[in-house]
Amino acid sequence: MPLPIHVHVGAILIDETPRITQLLGFESEPYSGNWRLVRALPGLSLEQKIRASGWNFFFMATEVKAIVIGALGTNKIQNGLKRILQKVRRQHFNSLEVTGIDERRFLGLPYAVISAHSRHIQQSCYLDNVETRRTFQRNA
Repeated sequence: MPLPIHVHVGAILIDETPRITQLLGFESEPYSGNWRLVRALPGLSLEQKIRASGWNFFFMATEVKAIVIGALGTNKIQNGLKRILQKVRRQHFNSLEVTGIDERRFLGLPYAVISAHSRHIQQSCYLDNVETRRTFQRNA
């Protein structure tokens, strides 16, 4: 079993079903199921690289959260992100940006809130509706 990958605020995960990372030419590593963690791009942001390829990278304003109970560690973050990824997948978005990993305590019990925003990579400059996104993922 591979070691869990450390995810940080700002990390981007991409649903690799349509092989987007290969198509756009950036490196990634397996994370969970079809989801891959994009490696940092030195000197050029992921969004700039996507736009330079003629594609668009949408940011969804609605924040998606998961709460994990216990001391924060790589496995706890991964468990929380798996729950978030399930929510994002139901909306048929193909990317996710981790926007917060906050450790907290309630009555001495440690827990963490993991926050993320759905992202979507596509060629059109107008965000496809959910049915079109679903069809694209199904046909990929």
